[in-house]
Parts: sequence; structure tokens; C-alpha cells
Amino acid sequence: MGTPQQTRPDGRRELGAFGEDLAARFYRDRGATVLDRNWRCRDGEIDLVVLDGATLVVCEVKTRRNTAFGDPVEAVTWRKAARLRRLAAAWLAEQERSVADVRIDVIGVLVPRRGEVLVRHVAGVER
Repeated sequence: MGTPQQTRPDGRRELGAFGEDLAARFYRDRGATVLDRNWRCRDGEIDLVVLDGATLVVCEVKTRRNTAFGDPVEAVTWRKAARLRRLAAAWLAEQERSVADVRIDVIGVLVPRRGEVLVRHVAGVER
């Protein structure tokens, strides 16, 4: 997915929002419905809550300029995945919804200062 140089984000907050916008578009382009963005409760935050068929997807989006600290998707550890699963239960309880299944996804977005923007999707993270 290429992005013109002039539309690239400058600051850290803008970089994160840019990555989340790309991730939301990634799901919508595949027919999924984005239900919530940046949902927060006292235990943490979910970047994206998506309905993919009958499956609720809780997605952590990691956006980076380079791989100096590793691939963006590697930033989600088993501890973070476990927290996301608990946050999914909290989101479902707040919304008073039930779903057939819950899946934890990670989308890594690499936004170099020049060149192509790369989006990597890892579905069903169970670290």
C-alpha cells in the first residue's frame, strides 16, 4: 500500500492515528465492520474492535517508522495478547453483546520516511 510523501504523518500521535486508519481500511476492504476505535476502560485500550462475520476481532495496531526495535507485530507479547482478550470480554459486557468467537489480531504498519508503506496482518495471535 503506497502513500505519497506529503501525506505522511509527522509526529508520534499522528503516526499512530495514520496506522489505525490504514488498519481500519484493511478490514473494511475485506468486508468486515469496524465497530469501535480506541475504546478505553480502566484496564486498558483496544485500538480496533471489528466484526468479521460472526467473529469479534480485537486488533492491536503497531505503527513504526523503521524496524530498529524489530518488526512492529513483534511488540505484542503473550502478556499484551492476554490483556486484549480480557479487554474484549469487557467490551462485550459493556455493549451487552455476544458473539460466536473472539480473535486477537495484530496489524503492523511500517511507515518509512520514503518508499512504500507496508501493512502486515497477523490473525489469531495466541502468544
